[in-house]
Amino acid sequence: MSTPAFAPTPDAPAIDHRVAERVLQRLDWQVIRRLDGLLQGDYRTLFYGYGVDFADLREYQPEDDIRYIDWNVTARMDAPYVRQYVEDREITAWFLLDLSPSVDFGSAQNGRAKRAMLVDFVATLARLLTRHGNRIGAMFYISRVERTIPARGGRMQTLRLIHDLLKQPQLDNSAPTDLTPLLRAALNSIRRRALIFIVSDFISAPGWERMLGQLNRRHEVVAVRLWDRSEMELPEIGPLILQDAETGEQLYVDTRDRTFRARFAEAVQQREAALAEAFKRAGVDVLSLCVEDDLVRAIAQFAAAREQRAEMRVGVKR
Repeated sequence: MSTPAFAPTPDAPAIDHRVAERVLQRLDWQVIRRLDGLLQGDYRTLFYGYGVDFADLREYQPEDDIRYIDWNVTARMDAPYVRQYVEDREITAWFLLDLSPSVDFGSAQNGRAKRAMLVDFVATLARLLTRHGNRIGAMFYISRVERTIPARGGRMQTLRLIHDLLKQPQLDNSAPTDLTPLLRAALNSIRRRALIFIVSDFISAPGWERMLGQLNRRHEVVAVRLWDRSEMELPEIGPLILQDAETGEQLYVDTRDRTFRARFAEAVQQREAALAEAFKRAGVDVLSLCVEDDLVRAIAQFAAAREQRAEMRVGVKR
């Protein structure tokens, strides 16, 4: 039996999905099954801020969660009352994908580029979301927003996203990345509240930070930061020619020079501090993905941290 192609849609021709299918099968076995075991199939801890609306109050019963006691009403009624919520289980998720040349960086130590981690993360989350009846869409950015995949549901949508990521050419660029147009495009085009994953190494011209905060006020935003250890520590291996992946500019350096390594380390610290401050000001949660990380462990730890923060928020509101 031949492998079927995607059914054509008005904005996309029919394409063969066999390669995407193999990627998804690998992730089903290596990542998603393990996540199911760790999270017991409950992925709400990943998306706690989405689609939960107050519905009613009722008198407390012994089996109720004490975190939902409304203490103001309890004081007025002289009896404990709990808040009830209705959860909108249909999520629309968007992946804002930075595919600029810097994500193709991969050190010789592991041989894996940041782009490979990007593909695995996006495919995994897309699979988890569509498997539970949700819709996903994506925006591809290189030097501008090159393509938008409208939000749809179903397994075919996940396969289409994987296919398009694998087929996306690695283009040379002549200017530094600027994430502002990508965030602005999302702010202007995604009208209904959504769950947004910004997947990037966040090596960008300044100015995007303000747009990130605006986006997070309208949607639930998660910053997924891709990085390689070689970007943080300069090995002492002698003379090197370093090339900017985006502008092509080359620089001769001697990594045995202690002064140069100290300046490099200082620049890294300043960049990390500025990035952490930008995420803090915008109020977004951050999932940090090193190319050497185990994706299952990283996602599970992120989910646990979000659940803990959600419980703290409930405690503050009580």
